[in-house]
Amino acid sequence: MLQEFKDFIAKGNVMDMAVGLIIGAAFTAIVKSLVADLINPIIGLFTGGVDFTNKFIILGGDGTVYASLEAAREAGAAAFAWGAFVMAVINFLIIAWVVFMMVRYLNKVKDAAAKKEEEIAAETPAGPSEIDVLLEIRDSLVKK
Repeated sequence: MLQEFKDFIAKGNVMDMAVGLIIGAAFTAIVKSLVADLINPIIGLFTGGVDFTNKFIILGGDGTVYASLEAAREAGAAAFAWGAFVMAVINFLIIAWVVFMMVRYLNKVKDAAAKKEEEIAAETPAGPSEIDVLLEIRDSLVKK
């Protein structure tokens, strides 16, 4: 079993996946900052200063009003944090959009490189085929 584990770890796909996870974690931090520091203020501007991250409803409570979602959670109240969910959806949409744009760009670059290779192959003059060379050798031997 240990050998199988070593073989599994040694595969290139596992290392690619590990690099992807590390980059994904860093990318998540960037997206969180993008949403919290840039997009939320813009959304707040259009919604009259509403900040979704602190929107919640206390379920079955004693009527206590909490200043923030964090305060409600610290007090142990059952909070229906719909604002946090909205922000998670916004984060997902931003990440999905950025990944889509990256894949789209990479596909364009890949297609351009393939097209350039095809053009180079088309410009390269084709030499005689193997059969042509053999026929030429045969003909020259017959003449002697």
